Amino acid sequence: MEKKVRVRFAPSPTGGLHLGGVRTALFNYLFAKKHNGTFVLRVEDTDQTRFVEGAEEYIASCLEWCGMTPDESPQKEGAFGPYRQSERKATYKQYADQLIADGYAYYAFDTPEELDAKRKEVPNFTYGQSTRSEMRNSLTLSEQEVSTLIAGNTPYVVRIKMPKDELVSFTDLIRGHVSFDTNLVDDKVLLKADGMPTYHLAVVADDRAMEISHIFRGEEWLPSAPIHILLWRYLGWADEMPAWVHLPLILKPDGNGKLSKRDGDRLGFPVYAQNWTDPKTGDLTKGFKELGFMPEAFVNLLAMLGWNDGTDQELFSMNELIEKFSVERISKAGAKFDFEKAKWYNHEWIKNTSANKLLPGLKSVFAEQNIVLNNDVYLTKIIDLIKDRCNLLTDFIAQASYFFTSPAEYDLSAVQPKWTVEKASFFEAYALLLDEELSAVQLEEKFKDLATTHNFKPGELMLPLRIMLVGGKFGPGVFDIAVALGASETEQRIKTAIKAFG
Repeated sequence: MEKKVRVRFAPSPTGGLHLGGVRTALFNYLFAKKHNGTFVLRVEDTDQTRFVEGAEEYIASCLEWCGMTPDESPQKEGAFGPYRQSERKATYKQYADQLIADGYAYYAFDTPEELDAKRKEVPNFTYGQSTRSEMRNSLTLSEQEVSTLIAGNTPYVVRIKMPKDELVSFTDLIRGHVSFDTNLVDDKVLLKADGMPTYHLAVVADDRAMEISHIFRGEEWLPSAPIHILLWRYLGWADEMPAWVHLPLILKPDGNGKLSKRDGDRLGFPVYAQNWTDPKTGDLTKGFKELGFMPEAFVNLLAMLGWNDGTDQELFSMNELIEKFSVERISKAGAKFDFEKAKWYNHEWIKNTSANKLLPGLKSVFAEQNIVLNNDVYLTKIIDLIKDRCNLLTDFIAQASYFFTSPAEYDLSAVQPKWTVEKASFFEAYALLLDEELSAVQLEEKFKDLATTHNFKPGELMLPLRIMLVGGKFGPGVFDIAVALGASETEQRIKTAIKAFG
């Protein structure tokens, strides 16, 4: 019987969620939904020294915002809990003990000071085949010495005993056949002195306990694969081992290396899904959400970093991504992150989304600027007028501000050099023609007819009108603006500006 698809996203609660992590979650989610499977969120908090308060809640919030609600998680327990590794602590020691009993692991009693001394003595020191015989561990000590040390509560770690001269091979669903020489892999710690497992032991034990069918994770975990595969074998679970999928890296814009938070800081764009404030330092790291990205656009752009459906299509809804997604179309090569392209995705999503659907998100954006908008009908009309001009949801503030407040200042340099008493007379006359019943087309016709009567070309009067209504040389069609503002407000703005143009 074919294994039921169960995949997991297993972040560590150590800070903000990098867009590479969100993409890993996304590919897990798409695969699960495509195959009617289960998407699990498991929090890997075994390294208590790196645990950050609030990070777990932040991760859950990011997934929620992206529309990737887990089927099972610490917040939504299923039959395979608990979903925090720290709460599974009691289950790991038995596996470490089993590995030791079977000769696949050993106790290591070396103190941090002894290890530091060795690192100073031996350049590029690694604890493994060539050095384990010189260290203080159960391979070099007698059984009696080991028993005495353990009975005396001497701190120890448990290390995997990497075999000599073996090739560990497996099939990666993206990369095909992959092999590792065990002589080049050191004896990683499996159980720490505080009794907590390291990632290596915990991830294997938990994936087996949770019946995970496919492991989607970043390419940076490839070097750990031989350790994990050997643990699946050594613990007698080889037949239950999940399929492996190591995702390509998201690269810096120039393609040189993995994209980091520092790159975002340096180049002026976010690399986190949502704003993250470090509780220890108070430092704020900006996120895509708060910058003004729609979650649909964020998910869309992430999906296209390392995957495509084989066509020229670039815009996909979540449902389309689920329908089209396949592991075979994931690239082996890293994908360069291009922030201008990211904004293009957002612009396209804003443009193609109805004003009604944009309304709730934009009210939140305005509320953050202490602009409270209660007239939804009016706001919907405004959104329709300006959405084609916005790359980010936050752009609506600048693009729409003049619809809610009269210009506080004008781009006088664009008007005054050619401003005349005759032009002032024209606009005074035009203000009297305004009527709430007139459409943008009718307002324009009246404008042109009156211009002819006053011996002006309409073109030389359009810019002053725009600046009267909005303050500068921007915005949608000027007569559309006038209709949206209404006759009374438009008349008032024209009269105020005539005095300012002077």
